[in-house]
Amino acid sequence: MPATRRGVFDAFPHRNRRITIMTISMFFRRERAKVLSFEDHMSLARTAGFRVSSSAGGTRIERNGIACVVQPGEADVPRIVERSGVVIGNEIGTLTDGGFQKFFRTPSGKSKPALADELTAIHDFQEDLREALGLTTLYNEALGTVSNKYLYDRVKGRDQAPSHKPWQTTA
Repeated sequence: MPATRRGVFDAFPHRNRRITIMTISMFFRRERAKVLSFEDHMSLARTAGFRVSSSAGGTRIERNGIACVVQPGEADVPRIVERSGVVIGNEIGTLTDGGFQKFFRTPSGKSKPALADELTAIHDFQEDLREALGLTTLYNEALGTVSNKYLYDRVKGRDQAPSHKPWQTTA
């Protein structure tokens, strides 16, 4: 055996066989992707510091006064059913944009103005939860906190009845 190749063959205990890089068992071996169940995803959330509990609409995930509700989706990947919001009492307040200010409103009607610290906490919660569950993050959601409802028009009944428009003429 030539001296230049001797070092390569000394690394393998089976010198008598012809060894190529293609016969090395670890070269093209890929690990099989592990398919996680919904419970596996929830245990990942628990290890990331989230509190996971069962609720009426699915599974509630909560941390530091921010919560959301998830359900099993396609292939047991968690699907967010109720978006993240501040916990008010025992309910999750959904972020509502009033055009002039953001509010948190619960399904029972409780309302409170949103503070900058709460919006930052919601954004961090969503980002950490998506990372823990292995979910994809959309570009517009990664930019900042996205409101769940938009209530810009505060003029009630404006579009219900036909009214005379100045540019319309009656013949």
